[in-house]
Amino acid sequence: MLRLHGYAASINVRKVLWACAEIGLAYELIERGGGGPPIDEPSFQSLTPFGMVPVIEDGDVVIAESNAILRYLATKHGCDSLWPTEPGARARIDMWMDWQASDFNNSWRYAFLATVRKRPGYDDEAAIQMSMRTFNQMVSVVERALQGTGGFVAGPCFTLADIPIGLSIHRWRSIPLAHEHRPHVDAYYERLSAMPGFNRFGVRGGP
Repeated sequence: MLRLHGYAASINVRKVLWACAEIGLAYELIERGGGGPPIDEPSFQSLTPFGMVPVIEDGDVVIAESNAILRYLATKHGCDSLWPTEPGARARIDMWMDWQASDFNNSWRYAFLATVRKRPGYDDEAAIQMSMRTFNQMVSVVERALQGTGGFVAGPCFTLADIPIGLSIHRWRSIPLAHEHRPHVDAYYERLSAMPGFNRFGVRGGP
């Protein structure tokens, strides 16, 4: 059985949990970080060069980094609807996944840690507001994409790209600061919320 190291409140671990739900994979969640056994234990550090969760063990295969794990699972289990083999379609999905891991992910960090996690040291009001403005700008990028596709972020059908993007939209909605009106994003969120995997690991999975 697939072994997944991490904790369920982590947004990156929830990417993998949601992917497992879409693919229909059984897994064993091994608590690591987030109040469980610490990630700095040598037994865990030996699994990943990055020292962070999530990490999967699939037999002899060990993979770190959430988006790499999603691609691996979709490829291994032949889920062409989630990650097509056609180069153009696959590249469009990769484009959104890579953007989420860089620009989108970094935009919300300060505001989220300050207002939701209430992390000590994140109390600069100007930095909070700047982070939220940037986050709103990133959501506008998703809004324009959805207006063009009429369905999901990389096209008319659900793909791997919607897992990181959907969870980031859920995080955007969780921040108790001013949100600009985004009708296509709101409709997208409702479509995702009808999916059992997102309902469990997004809507009810934490901010």
